[in-house]
Amino acid sequence: MLDIRISQAQVVNEGAISTLDVGIKNGRIHVIGSDLSHLDAREVIDAKGRHLLPGMIDDQVHFREPGLTAKGNIATESAAAVAGGITTFFDMPNVKPATLDSAALEAKFAVAAGRAHANHAFYLGASNDNLEAIKTLDPNQTCGIKIFMGASTGNMLVDDPEILEGIFKHAPTPIVTHCEDTPMILENEARWRERFGEDVPFSEHGRIRSREACIKSSRLAIDLATRNDAQLHVLHLTTAEEMALFAPGPMKGKQITAEVCAHHLWFSDADYDLRGSLIKCNPAVKTAEDRAALRAAVMDGRIDIIATDHAPHTWEEKQNPYFKAPSGMPLVQHALLSLLDQVQEGVYDLETLVQKTSHNVAERFSIVDRGYIREGAFADLVLVDLAGETSVTRENVLYKCGWSPFDGVTFKARIDATFVNGIKAYDGKTVNPLANGQRLSFNRG
Repeated sequence: MLDIRISQAQVVNEGAISTLDVGIKNGRIHVIGSDLSHLDAREVIDAKGRHLLPGMIDDQVHFREPGLTAKGNIATESAAAVAGGITTFFDMPNVKPATLDSAALEAKFAVAAGRAHANHAFYLGASNDNLEAIKTLDPNQTCGIKIFMGASTGNMLVDDPEILEGIFKHAPTPIVTHCEDTPMILENEARWRERFGEDVPFSEHGRIRSREACIKSSRLAIDLATRNDAQLHVLHLTTAEEMALFAPGPMKGKQITAEVCAHHLWFSDADYDLRGSLIKCNPAVKTAEDRAALRAAVMDGRIDIIATDHAPHTWEEKQNPYFKAPSGMPLVQHALLSLLDQVQEGVYDLETLVQKTSHNVAERFSIVDRGYIREGAFADLVLVDLAGETSVTRENVLYKCGWSPFDGVTFKARIDATFVNGIKAYDGKTVNPLANGQRLSFNRG
């Protein structure tokens, strides 16, 4: 007896789309076949005309727990994530207190147990003071080591050259980097203050957090990784020039990989006039030409992974003038939908989208038994209707902060169901109150 049988879905997996039945039992994909109607199941889902994808694995979120829970928490933001087809998330370390040692990692896992609606892992943060903690880290305890090579919260900016060298030399996991050059940004801030005072137009954000600051810092990270033979993953790239720093083609065998976020593939600087502080983020949304280069890089393989960098702030915080309005936006509920719109516009094909949002993330971070629709793998799946529609309003967002940068947008597709470890975590209307997410396992020897 199967727990769930999904019948006649258009299964998108490993570079192909096939009409298949998928049988789920005991949290895993038990059997896949062209016709499993002879197998009894407690629930049968007729998926004819709809597409079944591996759940998105989001390798970059800020769920704000512990210490920043006025903005969001693991329970609220993971509920929004499963409603958006995200079945796994990696949470960032710039919380309070920051996640800078193994004990802090375990404390976050304890907080997530029984509350996370999606599967999860947590980054260890790098600082100028925790190189010894990095050296002794169990590589299977964390998804990776996060280095802020640009301005960030509290003690999370790593700007000591010797410490940077040591981290790249000794890191036992992939290193992920936020690349912006802080001195260049501070110089720009001073110049723009002289011109505008405190009320800088938000349309200037991409000039203050400039392309030159991004390029300089990305080159430094790549140089450090190359010199120390480190595994490097560069997060949320935003400029056309940076695309030239990365190799095209399949991800397999790459030491240095690249990522883009959903909002940088959707918005351009033309959107600041309407959305202002709501799309202020770091690195900044840049030009339509940059967006086109990022989209092209997804297709040619220079971009290996697509993520969200979900980073909620309260509505009240976002109403402040430029220098006081925090950077970041909530994204997990609508990121996959925004990407599916681009598929329907012919920007990418579905197979490439699945490669970048599921398969490559599982491979890059050595996740055990997730990211594919395979017999024996965990049943982390999302059923989407490309002929459905999803309108975004303040009333239907699930983020604790209560707003979305996509407010007023109607997406062409709809998330009809999300399955996490074989349980229907979202039925197209409501999130299952059972928080069924599991701690991820990694296979790093």
